Amino acid sequence: MTAIRYELIKTCKQTGARLGKLHTPHGTVDTPIFMPVGTLATVKTMSPEELHEIGAGIILSNTYHLWLRPGHDIIEEAGGLHQFMNWDNPILTDSGGFQVFSLSDLREIEEEGVHFRNHLNGDKLFLSPEQSVKIQTALGADIMMAFDECPPYPATHEYMKDSVERTSRWAERCLHAHENVQQQALFGIVQGGEFEDLRKQSAEDLTSLDFPGYAIGGLSVGEPKPIMNRIVEYTTPFLPTNKPRYLMGVGSPDSLIDGVIGGIDMFDCVLPTRIARNGTCMTSNGRLTVRNAKYARDFRPLDENCQCHVCKTYSRAYIRHLVRTNETFGFRLTTYHNLHFLLELMKQVRNAIKNDNLLDFKEEFFERYGFNKPDAKNF
Repeated sequence: MTAIRYELIKTCKQTGARLGKLHTPHGTVDTPIFMPVGTLATVKTMSPEELHEIGAGIILSNTYHLWLRPGHDIIEEAGGLHQFMNWDNPILTDSGGFQVFSLSDLREIEEEGVHFRNHLNGDKLFLSPEQSVKIQTALGADIMMAFDECPPYPATHEYMKDSVERTSRWAERCLHAHENVQQQALFGIVQGGEFEDLRKQSAEDLTSLDFPGYAIGGLSVGEPKPIMNRIVEYTTPFLPTNKPRYLMGVGSPDSLIDGVIGGIDMFDCVLPTRIARNGTCMTSNGRLTVRNAKYARDFRPLDENCQCHVCKTYSRAYIRHLVRTNETFGFRLTTYHNLHFLLELMKQVRNAIKNDNLLDFKEEFFERYGFNKPDAKNF
């Protein structure tokens, strides 16, 4: 028996997009779903109670950062991440691989694992597939990710092929190290960059290992969105229909909709929280940069079509004032709104799948949001 179970409810007749439920030890999540990122055991500026208010079913935390601070041993002693941060819904932890490989000038890859330097103090560290699983087990996440190599974009076919084969070997080692199978699920990560033959090879390698779920990694790392969409649509048919599919690091509204159409069930990204701290808001009519001078005397809500607490209570003028003066409350308000916006968007996407009109929904949303325009602003 595995820790999670994916239940496919129906597929959209227009697109084949999937409506489902993800059953975990800490509750059931409706899919497709967006997962807010809580890197250091907190979604920046948000309380767990506020995350519940806006309907965040599952959140993500970061293995690498929690390993360094406060340490997985302290979190394990506290009873795991759920107890430590007072969050009773599901948690997914990444493997730490993306952070390690983003430190390209500080690391050295070998078959056993990766040698690198602590970005905080320069100490020498080593992370292997076994160590990644050990840390994530201590953190107590419902879903853990296999340790993989996330190559940069662009990369040569030769480099990517070696990387894919290493990731497959590391995935098998992660499975052998994973013991708490009834309480924690371990997902494999499909790599291969922009190369379809390597994506096929990676997907076939990993599905032969029979993980309870699969992620598509190595996208949203600088490649054009048409390439990302092509790779997602190409890769998902190689993944089992009875298991969840997770597209890592994607959180712009257009890419969420396109990803769902491509067959994806789960998404995560720091985008909505990061841009919120710059005063950029997602609204039903497109991007709104509330710190701009034109909102100084604008007493309307951020989004007149939004029913979140922020839009019911505070004006653009007030939020602009807070953001411009670096008041933390301003960043809290923009973060709350952006996360509510994306979670509400996913709810609308699920309804569109249920009603078999996801393509119609996409066309209307893209037109209203301005994604159809040649000069459309991407986040």
